[in-house]
Amino acid sequence: MNKTPRCLYNSEIDAFLKKDKETIFGLLCENYHGDALTTTREAWMKEIEILQKTLVSLNSESGQIIFEYDIPRLGKRIDVVLLLNGIVFCLEFKVGEAVIYENDIDQVLDYALDLKYFHKYSQEALIAPILIATKYKKSSTIIQPSVYHDRVVNPLVTGENGIAELIRSLLSEFPTETPINSNWIISPYSPTPTIIEAARTLYESHSVEDITRHEADKVTTDRTISYILDVIQKSKNLGEKSICFITGVPGAGKTLVGLEVAVKQTYQGFDEPVADEGAVYLSGNGPLVAVLSEALARDNHKKHRNKNKSDSKREVGKFIQMIHRYRDNMLAKIKIPVENEKLEIDPEKAIKMQDAGYGEVEHVAIFDEAQRSWTHKRLAYYLKRGGTYGNKLKVPNFPMSEAAFLIWSLDQREDWATIICLVGGGQEIHTGEAGISEWIKALNERFTHWKVYISPQLSEPEYAEGRVNELLENNKNVTYSESLHLGVTLRSYRAEKLSAMVHALLAIEPTAASIFAEISQNYPIKLTRDMEKAKRWLQEKSRGSERTGVLITKESARYKPLGIHVLQSGDNDAIHWFLEDKKDVRSSNYLEDAATEIQVQGLELDYTCLLWDADMRYENGKWHFYTFNNKTQWKEVVAKTEDKQEKVQYMLNAYRVLLTRARAGMIICVPEGNKHKRSNGYWEDSTRLPSYYDGTYNYLKSIGFEEI
Repeated sequence: MNKTPRCLYNSEIDAFLKKDKETIFGLLCENYHGDALTTTREAWMKEIEILQKTLVSLNSESGQIIFEYDIPRLGKRIDVVLLLNGIVFCLEFKVGEAVIYENDIDQVLDYALDLKYFHKYSQEALIAPILIATKYKKSSTIIQPSVYHDRVVNPLVTGENGIAELIRSLLSEFPTETPINSNWIISPYSPTPTIIEAARTLYESHSVEDITRHEADKVTTDRTISYILDVIQKSKNLGEKSICFITGVPGAGKTLVGLEVAVKQTYQGFDEPVADEGAVYLSGNGPLVAVLSEALARDNHKKHRNKNKSDSKREVGKFIQMIHRYRDNMLAKIKIPVENEKLEIDPEKAIKMQDAGYGEVEHVAIFDEAQRSWTHKRLAYYLKRGGTYGNKLKVPNFPMSEAAFLIWSLDQREDWATIICLVGGGQEIHTGEAGISEWIKALNERFTHWKVYISPQLSEPEYAEGRVNELLENNKNVTYSESLHLGVTLRSYRAEKLSAMVHALLAIEPTAASIFAEISQNYPIKLTRDMEKAKRWLQEKSRGSERTGVLITKESARYKPLGIHVLQSGDNDAIHWFLEDKKDVRSSNYLEDAATEIQVQGLELDYTCLLWDADMRYENGKWHFYTFNNKTQWKEVVAKTEDKQEKVQYMLNAYRVLLTRARAGMIICVPEGNKHKRSNGYWEDSTRLPSYYDGTYNYLKSIGFEEI
């Protein structure tokens, strides 16, 4: 067995047949991080047993078998891949099933198409997707290539007893296939021109602007995009590595700028993509990626009913991806263990490309919410444990922060590269998020040859505590440009002023009241102590397709007495919350499930209700921060240590995010708490005392928010 982080087990078929099934099962369990579910373990055991029996009957000992194969950067895992006689067999098992379901057929076909469009060493190969419902009594008898002439066979179905005959038929039907590249398992991620073209068409003809709902003046965003594209061109012409930091207030269009750069860099004004000039938009925000991708796919499906929605998702997946999958794909290439605090490429795990070297296929990577990249401490701990989500890659002694590693990843290109960092001010909301200072530290200490282009606004207090200029004063490669700040003009005056007002409110500055007075005519902010009144206000304000929703911090705890539940954390939950219409109870418009700062960062609604719990309280002229023990009491977070200082900052930033999610107006509900006492004189609910809320309510009222 060759050790690779791309799968849980791989082997030449002859070696697989010689091992007993318990040994193979043990290796699968060992390489899986965490405890696999009982159903998963049982399925693995059954799959091993079936495939050993099948392959023996085929008398085929040459070829490879791969269990749980991760398709590069897509976050999808194929149950089993067989590489036989130049054919890639994608096997999806449904152990114990006796019925064939359409969704399962779509699943195995999707895997085959993902390989076709994104996996370099599969693009010319014949790919055969086979769904195996183990107790199914029939088997496909007709083998047909796809009508799209893409060398993907139409999906085949069988029970466990028909697998050998089906494979035998395929080998007979296609006897002269070109041998598969011996490095198939570590193939580079490489989108085909077909998928890039489809992504461009989908993006340009659909409502990304409606989804992101930015408020920036188009002149401002165009200026920023033009400047970035000029930096990219200069980097290419001079063979340089460069990094741009883009700032902008909430609603200023950072997401839109990132997506536009990805598309325009790929096409550069031509009808066809420019060869080897690609860009990718990467975000660590799962809900944002999920909602953007789903919205585009749904819109595309409505306009082209003959098109499968999964095809649309695959197309937009070329430009919009999760940053963790990009990172993990680069991690899969390094030597382990790491020695002397230096990362090195392991040539047995990676393919060296002519210009890309050991880097990824794109020259340009756009990192959204770059301030959310992980600290060295958090990333090193994560990799020491072997990651999560079934990621089995363990890297002890990892020497870099996530920012440094992402720069290192682009630095592996041997020609040129550009990184675009989209930076939100004061929006670090997870413990272990490094902020922008970690990027600057990496550039100063490890990547001194990189050219740095930044916005002067990075000197504001929200960014690295206002220390950006100080951190960069000895870096000779820095260029400052106003074009890299998405300043909001009078056409979108509200967003800029709202951001300033929120900053003053949270900093407890007296200017909050005067700034609010300037925007109050065009942007209402109401105040209430009654959740039902807040809901009624939202219902009365929204018209047509305008969206409303309830927001709450993840540290909030005592919301159930108000009839509010917190939205579950799955991406599908976020998709339903943001995209379903007013008829669907899963929609934000139903005002039953409240979304947290994690789920709404980067996205907006028209009108919101912020339910302000007792986790952040205004007391004696200062903010005080509390966490709930999920039983009986709140405990104050006192910022005496570095960890506690970080915790306090993240809790403050959570309210910064939630206070800037509404495009048209918001209402803040600060509950009254429970003021009742039992007959014995003790509080009826000591976790919701009125004193926990009164100070906050009075402070917000003093700013001028109208009480209803």
